[in-house]
Amino acid sequence: MSSESNVSSSAPATVRATVVQAATVFHDTAATLDKVEKLIAEAAALGSQLVVFPEAFVGGQPRGTNFVEWLTKEGKEKFRKYHASAIDIPGPEIERLAGMAGKYGVYLVIGVIERDGYTLYCTVVFFDPQGQYLGKHQKLMPTATERLVWGFGDGSMPVFPTPIGKIGSVICWENMMPLLRTAMYTKGVEIYCAPTADTSLNWQSTVNHIAREGGCFVLSACQFCRRSDYPPPPEYTFSDDASLSPDSVVAAGGSVIISPSGTILAGPNFEGEGLITADLDLGDIARAKFGLDVVGHYSRPDVLGLVVKDGHNSFTFNK
Repeated sequence: MSSESNVSSSAPATVRATVVQAATVFHDTAATLDKVEKLIAEAAALGSQLVVFPEAFVGGQPRGTNFVEWLTKEGKEKFRKYHASAIDIPGPEIERLAGMAGKYGVYLVIGVIERDGYTLYCTVVFFDPQGQYLGKHQKLMPTATERLVWGFGDGSMPVFPTPIGKIGSVICWENMMPLLRTAMYTKGVEIYCAPTADTSLNWQSTVNHIAREGGCFVLSACQFCRRSDYPPPPEYTFSDDASLSPDSVVAAGGSVIISPSGTILAGPNFEGEGLITADLDLGDIARAKFGLDVVGHYSRPDVLGLVVKDGHNSFTFNK
């Protein structure tokens, strides 16, 4: 068996974390980054050590779109604009985000649309309070028709050991891939960031289950958007635009922070943009794992095993 320890003995007793629920400034990456900095500053003023943003926050979630229409002449122009809003890694936007993390002294986890040539990826990037870029996770499996727009991730599933605990991220419906979750638990994730675009009540059940299953804190960040947060038609069209007013809610949020026992610590917020903040008692991890440790005493390695090809690395969890 090869796996990483799931104990962070040097971590503080309590970590203050903030999940951001807000809307991208669609087709305006510079303005979105200005908004990111404002929200980080507000979270830092609350004493937060970790700030988590939603899926695809920089670059935007093309919500309400029939992606099949992007195969038309007009749709290809929409893709051109979307491609122009994405960011390169490394690149100037990554440098700016790193600078924000350093300026406000926070760990930053944020969803971006990554541009690699002419292929786009739904990606989460990580930064430390010293302003260092730590790495990234690309969404392994874009959901449904997202596959027409985003590439398949490279397979990297990092968990970063930090002074505030081991931090990792799984994006949206990747969280319903049981083997991916098991890989994250095997790597010892303690603060499990789940940026998403899913605003449903079913999603609340999913992230609550993950917290209990993994014995970890789950921080789920989702955008709250109104029709007015997107360009007006014909530049940007929703499939049901005729029934929408500028104030119509097109993404209802639901951001939430959940403890390893499944207790809701903050949220869910379905009311509007805002910061969802909670203090994470890291002792709750050991308390939860006393009864259920799915990669420890509950793993039954004599019956079940897991082989992971993590980017360029592979490991087997099978004692």
